[in-house]
Amino acid sequence: MKRFSEVAIVGGGIIGSAIAYYLAKAGHQVDLLEAGQVGSGSTQAAAGMLGAHSEYKEFGASLYPFARTSQRLYEQAEADIRSLTGIDMERRTGGLLQLVYTEGETIMSPLASLEGVTWLDRTTVLKKVPGLSASVSGAVHMAEDVHITPAIACKGFHTAARMLGAQTNTYTRVDEIVKESGRYRLRTSKGEWQADRVVIASGVWSNALLQRSGLGMPIFPVKGECIAVTNTQTPLTCSLFHDQHYIVPRNNNELVIGATKVKNDWSTEPTLGGLQTVIEKARKMLPNVDKMPFRRSWAGLRPQTSDGKPLIGEHPEMKGLYIAAGHQRNGILLAPATGKMICDLIGNNVVPEEWKEAFRVDRLNTGEEVLM
Repeated sequence: MKRFSEVAIVGGGIIGSAIAYYLAKAGHQVDLLEAGQVGSGSTQAAAGMLGAHSEYKEFGASLYPFARTSQRLYEQAEADIRSLTGIDMERRTGGLLQLVYTEGETIMSPLASLEGVTWLDRTTVLKKVPGLSASVSGAVHMAEDVHITPAIACKGFHTAARMLGAQTNTYTRVDEIVKESGRYRLRTSKGEWQADRVVIASGVWSNALLQRSGLGMPIFPVKGECIAVTNTQTPLTCSLFHDQHYIVPRNNNELVIGATKVKNDWSTEPTLGGLQTVIEKARKMLPNVDKMPFRRSWAGLRPQTSDGKPLIGEHPEMKGLYIAAGHQRNGILLAPATGKMICDLIGNNVVPEEWKEAFRVDRLNTGEEVLM
């Protein structure tokens, strides 16, 4: 079976789905090829924090505007997608509290000048969150670091893309991408596709295709283990965050608690030791989690690059081949900005030069597998 596309997107997680949405909205003819079910990989394992401020140290001053742009794009995309599809991404607007326990934690200094960031002293934060650990000395409140439910957000982008004309091909694994006569031929588990342009957006599974395109294997997995409990104890309206661990309230009265960071572990099964670490971190923030009924545990694979920044852009030698992968723990946050950036690149629209340079897809090319 042979198919033809203007743009073929390889990967149906939230990154691929957001790309499909923006391209379809701009009038492009799109096929999305997903090896399993849409949103069944790292997307469904994520907590869903849109943490542009809480990840400020990770992004740095130069890339913070990209994260903030993505935060703002969510507001418009959420409204447009709800109007088009009726899907609610379950956006919760209580913000995020980054907890501080000792005077040595000087996390406020780089954040103090950012919009929507406020310092709360110990008395104020304990009043705001009943049941919070009495050992906190205060917290940084990041009002715009809200959260969504990732699987539903992915469904929203995907459904909207389909309603705008995109086609989805699930259980369609792409094994090879070859350029022939100015077009791309994709060898898949369901036959061949041809496309004028291709976007690789397969998360941690992108390496095989990247290696064949001459970019080496720049992405490695960082396993994150999580648990969920039923919140029977604490009226929590915001996310809690400390030392890269979090507690996120969902609309279904569930608290999502995570996550470990285990490099180069391809297993998607949580370990007892990993879950113990997550529980201990949660107890430090909210001691009465011990009294909450356990619901489930799981693990996901974050796709990370050696410099911590994603690959977003066009292949330097294979024109028409684009990459959007390696977003690590910020894939949910950066999905709209990534989708729009790829759409703008394909449409020859203006993209800030600092973004193109920062996310340049060949910057990590060593020709070898990355082992961190």
